[in-house]
Order: sequence, then C-alpha cells, then structure tokens
Amino acid sequence: MARQSTSPPPHRDRTTRDKYSDSRSGRYEESDGHWGSKGTNSRDKRPAYEPERSDRRRDYSERDRERERERDRDRYNRRRDDERDRSSGNSREPRSSRRRPRSSSKSPAPPDKAKPNFGASGLLAAETNTVKAADGTSSVLKYNEPPEARKPPQNWRLYVFKGTEQVELLHIHRQSAYLIGRDRLVADIPVDHPSCSKQHAVIQYRHVQQKDEFGGIKASVKPFIIDLESTNGTIINDEAIPAARYYELKAGDVIKIGQSLREYVLLHDEAA
Repeated sequence: MARQSTSPPPHRDRTTRDKYSDSRSGRYEESDGHWGSKGTNSRDKRPAYEPERSDRRRDYSERDRERERERDRDRYNRRRDDERDRSSGNSREPRSSRRRPRSSSKSPAPPDKAKPNFGASGLLAAETNTVKAADGTSSVLKYNEPPEARKPPQNWRLYVFKGTEQVELLHIHRQSAYLIGRDRLVADIPVDHPSCSKQHAVIQYRHVQQKDEFGGIKASVKPFIIDLESTNGTIINDEAIPAARYYELKAGDVIKIGQSLREYVLLHDEAA
C-alpha cells in the first residue's frame, strides 16, 4: 500500500473570494495582505499622537462659538427671507445678497449737533424790567402792563383800616397800575407783613368794552386786581381769588393781602 505524503500542499495564490471571506472573519488585513487577528483592520488604527480633547477646546473660545452662532442665525434668516420672497412672487433683489451689518461691529451714530435757537431768551425783557437802586441793588419786575392799560377818569381811593381804626388813605388814580408788596424798591403800595410776598398783587386799570341795556357797546376804564402767584394769596370780600388772573373790582370791595390784618376798602368820589 502506497504511503501518503505528509508534506504541505504546494503554495497557491489567494483568490479574491478567499480574501473577501477572510476579511469578513477579521483574519485578513487589506493594507498588506497578511493574515491577522480580528480587529486589526487598518481602519481601526489611530495615529501615534492624538491631541487631547481639552487641547482642542482651548483654541475654540467662547468668541468663536458666538461668531458661529451668529453666522448660523444670519444664514437662517436669509434663507427664510428668500423663501418668503419666492412665495410672495416678489421680483426685487433677494435679501441674501444684502448682507446685514453685525450688531457688534456697528458703530453708534454721531449725535446731532444742536441747531441755533433764535427765539426770545428773555434776557432783554429782564434787563428792561430791572429796577436798580442807588446803593447798587436791583429787582426784576414780575408784571408787565397789558396793551389795554389806561389811567382812570375817576378818583379812586383806598381806605386802609386796622380793626375799626382808619390808619391811612391812598389815592390810586394818578397812574394805570399799582404794585403791592414788601419790596419797597418796586412796590407802589408797600406792605411790611411777613406773610406778604415781595411782589404780591397789582391793581390794574383796563379799558374794556361792554354792552349796555339797549344793546349798544360802551367803553369804560375799570379797576382789576391780579395776584402774582403769591405765597399766601389775595382775599376779596373774604374770598380768595385765583392767581395770575384779572379779577374785577367794584366800589366798596374789601381787599386783604396775605394774612395781614389790614383791610383796604376801594371807593371813589361818586361812591363816597
């Protein structure tokens, strides 16, 4: 009986089919064509040095992340605007071609320069209404007479009472206005009570027109009083009058200034 040979079979080239079956079983390396164990494929190989994750994040700062988020937002907004333009059939230039300036790099607009103001500053009026004394002191008048100011044709008088005693008689028909107050530099009728203001009130004669009983127009000069926004007000016949408004006076009216106890009774020749 012939003896069988135990020598290894002659070497033969591996076919593509064998390589495919070995690669599936993990015993063949495609890079060099040698036999190997499972998991030694060249795709699983890593470089000799791989940077740590912390090293890679060190270069990627918060500023880069913010810039990337801003680019994503701009890209999303441009895509949304382009789709909206296409859906509406708008034929104008797409908004994607118009780059929006970044809010971070946008410089603030320069402030508008103040335009020249040619309005009245009030300095000329203050200079005109300034009354200067011989000792160098000055006072600015708070009141200006209206265009209808006139001197009265009647002889108006103020009878000053303190309690039941008459202490003074004032003739107030020689000019068109009389200023009442504590500032003796400008006051025509000075009062010394501390509750009175420096420029408290003004008795003003005005030329007015009114209808008579027959419907005709009759012109006359009548006395009025105006409170110059004083601290304690002006009282006519035990009633406080509104400030900065003309209040018509009549013969027999009783005027009180602030909290002073003096009473000023208004009369003229015909009424007396």
